[in-house]
Amino acid sequence: MTDNPLSFPYTRAVPGVSSLTPYQPGKPIEEVERELGIPNATKLASNENPLGPSPLVLAAMRECLDSIALYPDANGFRLKKALGEHLKVSPETLILGNGSNDVLDLIARVFVGPGDEVVFSQYAFLVYSLVAHAVGGNIKITPAAEWGHDLALMADTVSERTKVVFIANPNNPTGTYNTASELEVFLASVPSEVIVVLDEAYFEYVQKSDYPDGLEFLDRYRNLIVVRTFSKAYGLAGLRIGYGIASEQITDLMNRVRQPFNVSQVAQIGGIAALEDPEHVRRSRELNHQQMQRLCAACDQLELPYIPSVANFLTIDFGRRAAEIQKSLLKRGIIVRPVDNYEMPHHLRVTIGRSQEIDQLIDAVKVLL
Repeated sequence: MTDNPLSFPYTRAVPGVSSLTPYQPGKPIEEVERELGIPNATKLASNENPLGPSPLVLAAMRECLDSIALYPDANGFRLKKALGEHLKVSPETLILGNGSNDVLDLIARVFVGPGDEVVFSQYAFLVYSLVAHAVGGNIKITPAAEWGHDLALMADTVSERTKVVFIANPNNPTGTYNTASELEVFLASVPSEVIVVLDEAYFEYVQKSDYPDGLEFLDRYRNLIVVRTFSKAYGLAGLRIGYGIASEQITDLMNRVRQPFNVSQVAQIGGIAALEDPEHVRRSRELNHQQMQRLCAACDQLELPYIPSVANFLTIDFGRRAAEIQKSLLKRGIIVRPVDNYEMPHHLRVTIGRSQEIDQLIDAVKVLL
């Protein structure tokens, strides 16, 4: 018996895949300019660094272009060495990914099978659901606490069938964070055979004394994987470089399923150069702090509620007008991120940009309101 032509190849897909909704990225500048005929659109939708990459990165990548006919180092020896020195960890505890999403996918492929449970919080990063469902896992979503992770509830939700717990700290798209003491209690309460993934994509932006550095827990909790990226504070989103830090046993398992050339030569060179310019990260963090304060002050003046954020974005409550406001901003060449796919239909997520970009956004919102 043959399949209905309209259903093939969906009936042949691995269970869980055909029901997935693809991840929806922020609209590219080129697409908006092309569709709406708007020159010089401003993108505040994808949490990219408005300063871009360090000049050292651009120079280093230009120098390596003559050798791009050759395959990159499949093991990323030089980048791992540089990262190891920067983080004060052994290179053997590192795994490289084509962005941090690649590392999250590898974790699911290694540790989650059909019917296994994956726990994460309401309003957490959508990729956790995608990677879990793609391998046949069952997701258990715990209710959020003030838009953030309720770690005590998450710990209580872990069962004998739980294989992986994802924690975004800070969380995207809400910008909330959990403290060091909260994380310590959680890790101590979770069975040692459950893999805990601490997603610290926005680590470099946080300026809170009680915010934890996940690396400090690795020696005590061998079931912990810390995931970070060069896409945010380092300004290398277009290169796609992420990495994980875990025990050598965990990274060994992940390397068995990792594609051998998943990080390009140009990206590896760019990542090494980025680590050599800590001043660029400091400037990026300071700009973010200044413009975050300005945007929050404007929201207070306009009586717009928002979720306090420690990352490089602010999620603002526009009420029932959120979709209307988003479309109106788009027509003015300002791209912000709707988050109705996170069951937050009244909110819009705004990346913190340069001063003139925040000015443009504030002026437009004042007019629209």
